[in-house]
Amino acid sequence: MCLPLTKKFQSITNKIPPVITLALIVFVWYLICDRQLVSPTMLPSPKATLQVLVKDFPILMRHAKTTLTEAFIGLGIGIGLAFVCAVLMDRFKVLYHALYPILVITQTIPTVALAPILILWLGYEMEPKIALVVLTTFFPIAVSLLDGYRSVDPDEIRLLRSMGANRVQTFLLIKFPAALGSFFSGLKISASYAVVGAVISEWIGGFEGLGVYMTRVRKAYAFDKMFAVILFIIAVSLLLMLLVTVLRTLVMPWERKTKTK
Repeated sequence: MCLPLTKKFQSITNKIPPVITLALIVFVWYLICDRQLVSPTMLPSPKATLQVLVKDFPILMRHAKTTLTEAFIGLGIGIGLAFVCAVLMDRFKVLYHALYPILVITQTIPTVALAPILILWLGYEMEPKIALVVLTTFFPIAVSLLDGYRSVDPDEIRLLRSMGANRVQTFLLIKFPAALGSFFSGLKISASYAVVGAVISEWIGGFEGLGVYMTRVRKAYAFDKMFAVILFIIAVSLLLMLLVTVLRTLVMPWERKTKTK
């Protein structure tokens, strides 16, 4: 009886430090604006930013629909490609040694540098945005899956094969379940990358989306709207990460049972 209450209390106390830190950041932000240490045109107050966020919320939601469509499609394609690539690289060591360094090298290329090239090749519609999201989200998921596959105890694989299991059965019964935890860790990172990648690609060119909206308000020197859309993007990214956490809990219920013991 006491143990569940203790765990709930620990869960609550663990959330206190980040809440206090966030409150301190907002308080310092408020003091800087209140004492006019920075011009309001350069740093709008929290109150002004919140007012703009509420006022422009319908506009932000309309632009968010485009950005999230690009993010979800790109993330879905990235997950599929990462899964296939990770399986092949785990199965064939030659592919692993040949492709892994290339995957690492691709992560050294700035996303901002890729966006203009993709728009030049694919135009100003949704295709270059989706392509950039795929490139941004592919690597964390592929590496996470590879680490998960390679974390399996070899004795478990030998035991299953001694019982007559083939490679597909070994993968489905041992390797894939073992990699789920790593997969969701990578997916949490990629979910936030997907939104950021879509927004960055919209900076370079496009007709709708949060990145296009940011470019417009920046050119109009409406910094209160700029801060409002930044807060909106942060909220969307956090919600996507929370969605991944909930999905992980549903797909891996044994983790919850292990923690409660």
